[in-house]
Amino acid sequence: MSLLQQDIDALRVKPLSAARNFINNKWCDAQSGATMDVTSPIDGSVLTSLADSDKADIDMAVEAARSTFEAGTWSHMAPSERKKIMLKWADLIEQNALEIAVTGVRDNGTDIRMAYKGEPLMAASTIRFYAEAVDKRNGEITPTSKDVLSLIHKEPVGVVGIIIPWNFPLMIGAWKLAPALAAGNSVVLKPSEEATLSTLRIVELAAEAGLPAGILNVVTGRGASVGEALAMHMDVEVLAFTGSGGVGAKLLEYSARSNMKRVYLELGGKSPNLVFADAPGLEQAAAETAASIFRNNGQVCVAASRLMVEEPIYDDFVKAVCKHAENLRIGDPLSLENNTGALANAMQLEKTKAAISQAQQQGADLRTGGEALHSESGGYFHQPTVLANVTGEMDVVQQEVFGPVLAARSFTTEDEAISFANETVYGLSSVIWTKDISRAHRAISRIKSGMVQVNCFSGADVTAPLGGVRQSGNGVDRSLHAFEKYENLKAAWIKL
Repeated sequence: MSLLQQDIDALRVKPLSAARNFINNKWCDAQSGATMDVTSPIDGSVLTSLADSDKADIDMAVEAARSTFEAGTWSHMAPSERKKIMLKWADLIEQNALEIAVTGVRDNGTDIRMAYKGEPLMAASTIRFYAEAVDKRNGEITPTSKDVLSLIHKEPVGVVGIIIPWNFPLMIGAWKLAPALAAGNSVVLKPSEEATLSTLRIVELAAEAGLPAGILNVVTGRGASVGEALAMHMDVEVLAFTGSGGVGAKLLEYSARSNMKRVYLELGGKSPNLVFADAPGLEQAAAETAASIFRNNGQVCVAASRLMVEEPIYDDFVKAVCKHAENLRIGDPLSLENNTGALANAMQLEKTKAAISQAQQQGADLRTGGEALHSESGGYFHQPTVLANVTGEMDVVQQEVFGPVLAARSFTTEDEAISFANETVYGLSSVIWTKDISRAHRAISRIKSGMVQVNCFSGADVTAPLGGVRQSGNGVDRSLHAFEKYENLKAAWIKL
């Protein structure tokens, strides 16, 4: 489908109803009656309100999820029947994709082209992938003596709690929701208060597709109340989270203080991008380097925010990246004239400005950008920013900004490049540009990250796992391996 500005403009002014919790396939207010404003990052206006829930609402949602799980309405349904419902759900998301995308952009500021492809369409594709897989996964028979039958059953864990971020709520949400539901679990989902509206819409479509009541429940509100209550709940067996390291650490603590539920974390990173002088197509590498950090204003978990370039080409390559950054059109994310939208909220804008200021104070060289944009709009916009000649001790090298800020430095040897790549506590993603296939394989082996991309950025899809090492998390989203988070293995030993 080609995007037309007139269609987008018609949807951008559509009134939005107050966002409420979705429990047992019914809309309901927070039991306290509390609400909170939903503010658009495009112009700072209040779009609508959402339920400001608390522990009582989580208790109600978990009770609904537990009841339906134990009843077997979904957990005992034939996998082929679960597949049919999930495929219909994916169809409905695709049919309503533009409306869903525009709603999401109004809520979190991602530019409409990226939002359309990366949110509803990617979510639908992910749901289809796991739906098609669910009736093709077998149990196992282990090799034993002839007088014993040893079986391995794969069973749903029960109630899964999912907490998703605001940058790509549908894409990341589907990475967790689809395998959890396909495996037969019931889910209680807590979306970010910064990006709730599009998530509620696809959950409504799940019910329309035939997902039984109580299987997928959504409770909105703040992390300190709703998120903590979900993580502390004694009847949640698994918790899956994407977000900051600080919150991830709290969730592990809550697990230990409650029922020791399994906690799977994707905590972002500070991904290195190594460019060797022999890289194929340096101009293309520069363009993809700019995209790797400036798309969605750097609000991407795998954003390649640390650039290391071999000394002979360092200055020219940084200049080329700056040129691509300066050619980006930043503004109203619902205008097809622009290709970069707004930061998600005022806090992210201030964090970006502070990181740049601090880096300059610590000696970084500002090559381009560095300023907020369109302040008269009331929205949260910032120039793509390149900081050169950084050092490993600088905060902009060690700490995730989650904004449009690239920290660049040079290296002289392969060993030095690998050392720079591994000098943070993170390990989510990495990129290397080289024609030398042996060097590429050495880098894949030596760089501490869950994903290594060679001569490309973001080349993987749902068939490939995404997961971090070190303080970037544990477990994986995407691929068939994601099922492992939401299943228990049960051994059956039968004497014949």
